[in-house]
Amino acid sequence: MGAIARPREPARTIARAGTGRMRVAINGAGVAGPALAYWLSRGGHEVVLIEQAPHFRTGGYVIDFWGVGYTVAERMGILADVRAAGYSVGEVRFVDDRGRKVGGFFADVFRRITGDRFTSLPRGDLAATIYRAVEGRVETIFADSIAALREREADILASFERGEPRAFDLVIGADGLHSAVRRIAFGPEGRFETQLGYRVAAFEVEGYRPRDELSYVCYARPGRQVGRFALRGDRTMFLLVFAAEHATGPEPHDAWGRKALLRRVFGEDGWECPQILGAMDGVDDIYYDRVSQIRMDAWSRGRVALIGDAAACVSLLAGEGTGLALAEAYVLAGELNRTPGDHRGAFRRYESRLRPFIEGKQESARKFAPAFAPRTRPGIWFRNQVTRVMAIPPVARLFLARALRDDLELPDYETPAHPE
Repeated sequence: MGAIARPREPARTIARAGTGRMRVAINGAGVAGPALAYWLSRGGHEVVLIEQAPHFRTGGYVIDFWGVGYTVAERMGILADVRAAGYSVGEVRFVDDRGRKVGGFFADVFRRITGDRFTSLPRGDLAATIYRAVEGRVETIFADSIAALREREADILASFERGEPRAFDLVIGADGLHSAVRRIAFGPEGRFETQLGYRVAAFEVEGYRPRDELSYVCYARPGRQVGRFALRGDRTMFLLVFAAEHATGPEPHDAWGRKALLRRVFGEDGWECPQILGAMDGVDDIYYDRVSQIRMDAWSRGRVALIGDAAACVSLLAGEGTGLALAEAYVLAGELNRTPGDHRGAFRRYESRLRPFIEGKQESARKFAPAFAPRTRPGIWFRNQVTRVMAIPPVARLFLARALRDDLELPDYETPAHPE
């Protein structure tokens, strides 16, 4: 059985007639899962958080954090910790083979447009900050995952890869792009995944030089791009994006295979690519995945619902996936807390509030994909020239204001007070 972290308070019993309390299993302890656990436990429900990894992981590629997710973090009381973990990026700089600047812009435009409600930080560090808000307050099971589900008249029985089966009122899939809960309850991943034509890899190394503090430095060739960002603790994060046609052969599933693929794709490129690939040799943990979206006709079925990337992944190209996951967790919990005896109605309201907004973000990301790693030299040149013009504040506002504006008003849910 996986490692279990028990709550500090005695576990509440499964929902009894008249109490309004529910027992909820959440598969996945990334961003959406712990956020949902926070709001549901605030509502008096018993939550079991399940994570396939053996321990909570930090780090990962750097994300931008603003908008509705920023507001939810504020309502959770964790915003100060999020900002302390974040970075005030000063510049996004595009360079040529010799490291000379050929494009880019000053990142303070993001903070001006959002009223300084913007920061950048490693995705795992944001997830860890959210998890600390529920650590010790909800039961957490590491090194395990839901393997099967059987819905019954009064509950749903979850079987685990390692642990004993357990009954719940609801099961929520917060387990990412490759969600096990989605596959079990809704069908194969291929029915819902829309690939955007790119692959992404990320890793960290210590002691890399040069360091450009608070600057995101990028180098592009047709159909591929390498970026680096200096982190605290003398660490550097690298993000590598490339067109899917470069990923010949089977998908790599281990560090050795991922390194071999990245060497094939970037091995002939200039700038610091030889040095970056050399630094990669000493890395054991390399993130790698398809750049995809998840599009579904419904985010719930029976006693099962999905949130975050499991329900409607917008892809990293949207730049806001973690913030949207926080908003989804907040709204789903809010609707369940309002009517705990009517989960189907809560699921419907959760989806109707968020679906148009999320689908708009997906469409924007799909359109942006060609500009993220242009496939041609003229495309790279044009992208660089556009970013140069963005050094003019009114022009930057024209380009970015729409993308940074979240046209969604979050409800102000009142957390019900359930008697013990």
